[in-house]
Amino acid sequence: MAKITYIEFSGSEHVIDVENGLSVMEGAIQNMVPGIDGDCGGACACATCHVYVDDTWADKVGERSQMEESMLDFTSEVKENSRLCCQIKVSDELDGLVVRLPEHQY
Repeated sequence: MAKITYIEFSGSEHVIDVENGLSVMEGAIQNMVPGIDGDCGGACACATCHVYVDDTWADKVGERSQMEESMLDFTSEVKENSRLCCQIKVSDELDGLVVRLPEHQY
């Protein structure tokens, strides 16, 4: 289990224990974190779970896949640290992960 901090655009924080094996998106959906929609259910077929991964965690969450890159093209405000959180699997190694939400999901 890993403690994940979701920070809304407004600055509100949600610190949640997420079970290993779930995605960061599933943890947000199960705990009703506002701003993470996950419309495709985690199939990497939309961009409604776009987050910014804090720089200190970039190496641990891995790189974006080609499919993820394609889906990010459908959103705005893409940055170097943009990820679709449905593609980040939770493990003990991610305990303390911090993700920030963009102003809007598209």
